Amino acid sequence: MKLQSYDELLNSKHRLSLMLFLFLNSATSLFFMFSTKKNIHQLLTAPEIIIASLGIIILFWMLLKRSVKLPILNVVASISGLLWTWQIVLKHPESYFGDSFLIVSLVGIFFIGAIALGDYLSAFCLHITPPSAAVLLLDQGHNTLLILFSIALPLTGLTLHHMMQRRRDHFTRRLMRQLYEEKQTYSDLSMLDPLTGLYNRRGLKNRLDNTLANHSGSHFVLLIDIDNFKAYNDNYGHAMGDQALARVSVAIRDAVRSRDIVTRYGGEEFLVLLTNVNASIAMKLADRIRLYVLNLAIPHRFNESVATHVTISAGFAPLINDDFDSALVNADRALYLAKSCGRNTIVPYEDIAGQLTSASAR
Repeated sequence: MKLQSYDELLNSKHRLSLMLFLFLNSATSLFFMFSTKKNIHQLLTAPEIIIASLGIIILFWMLLKRSVKLPILNVVASISGLLWTWQIVLKHPESYFGDSFLIVSLVGIFFIGAIALGDYLSAFCLHITPPSAAVLLLDQGHNTLLILFSIALPLTGLTLHHMMQRRRDHFTRRLMRQLYEEKQTYSDLSMLDPLTGLYNRRGLKNRLDNTLANHSGSHFVLLIDIDNFKAYNDNYGHAMGDQALARVSVAIRDAVRSRDIVTRYGGEEFLVLLTNVNASIAMKLADRIRLYVLNLAIPHRFNESVATHVTISAGFAPLINDDFDSALVNADRALYLAKSCGRNTIVPYEDIAGQLTSASAR
């Protein structure tokens, strides 16, 4: 899960809290409209009708229009608090319960707010502030201590709950960010060859897809092989062979441009994707790689039939119509010809293609 997904989860929670708040307000208003009145005139109490009507309308609107922008929870909570205040002021003079009506009304409003707005302290305060002030004024000091206690206890509890919620949310975001960064790190490492630090085949595929999608122009696939490397390993050992591979990989990486993609394609085989070049520049870059490796002067003096220093042979071919597999096959053919020509040389596929064309003409 990304932070964006976590934010979407919080937005969904916000939506559900608002829907629950509307439902509780509407249900409470409808209950008092139809259960405590004796005639039709008492049924048509303005704040009760407005609370029930607005709640039902907005609730159905949210159910039908899931993609629309939601009403702000704080605004709805403020309007609801004012409407319930209006209701308390209207009903207090004719209430049968005397002063206890104020306490019961306040507890009911706090109950609705605590259930639906427990995670949203600002909305809760906006919801309960007008009714609380009205109850204190209407009580005229008869039960001030009890009213203040009824206000302070849930408000303190929800404040502490809100503080814990914010700390938990902060911890969750930080943990998700760390997990995402670690995932990216491990993903990057899985695309790198541990010995040379170059891309492996998985890394090549990832970079190749991005290159073909975002960079137009001509590209060339350059396939490189270290000459007589098996004999080098057999004579000097695999530890020295690994050192030679590491040095050769650095030389290849230094010889090309930063936008070119260098890959360890096999044991002693490397692949370079030369981006946005023509055949002439591709040849110059390939030959520069050859010279960089030769200038490393890695000893290879155990057999007169091989060179005294580690060398490379390479073949390259154009990447046509984003067909990487065909370009790789053509580069491999050119590499095979370079090996056959005595090694330490570069062969473009165009030379082979020209020979094939001439043979076909004959």
